[in-house]
Amino acid sequence: MNGHLKFTLLAACAVSSSAFATQYLSAEEAQKAMYPDASAFKPVPLSLTTTQMQQVEKLAGIAARSVQWRVVAAWHEDTLLGYVVQDDVVGKYELISYAVALNPDASVKQIEILAYRESHGFEIRNAAWRKQFVGKSAAAGLALGEGIANISGATLSATHVTDGVRRIAAVAQVALKK
Repeated sequence: MNGHLKFTLLAACAVSSSAFATQYLSAEEAQKAMYPDASAFKPVPLSLTTTQMQQVEKLAGIAARSVQWRVVAAWHEDTLLGYVVQDDVVGKYELISYAVALNPDASVKQIEILAYRESHGFEIRNAAWRKQFVGKSAAAGLALGEGIANISGATLSATHVTDGVRRIAAVAQVALKK
């Protein structure tokens, strides 16, 4: 095989693997969409201790996975509206970037899909599916088949995002709840 043909095949593979990537919202756009009444968004440094990691794992039923979390507090003047936590999970092969808005009591206010890179399963971005998370906490209703419906053809994406939201809700319960 000559060098030109190899390059063409490699370029075609590179293009085909990323052709499905869709950026829906930036982190800042998601924050504003989830907390439209916020007058300020302030980063909240969050590093979990070993004890907190164990508490998150116990509450979520899955590993805490990370000590560091990307958290932003949403404020309206002097009133805390809640938090936005960004995360990434693997769908089937590629990362799904999403953000979870949490109320000060650690219940889920809203979730948004920021970027989806898989060729299938994009239905997790549908408002009706994402609405199932609203009001739920790490302790109740945040599992596929137990409060969150599966999506045929998007089982891995739905499972991994659901697990990720449950993990974030557990982090909020352990480290952010007011």
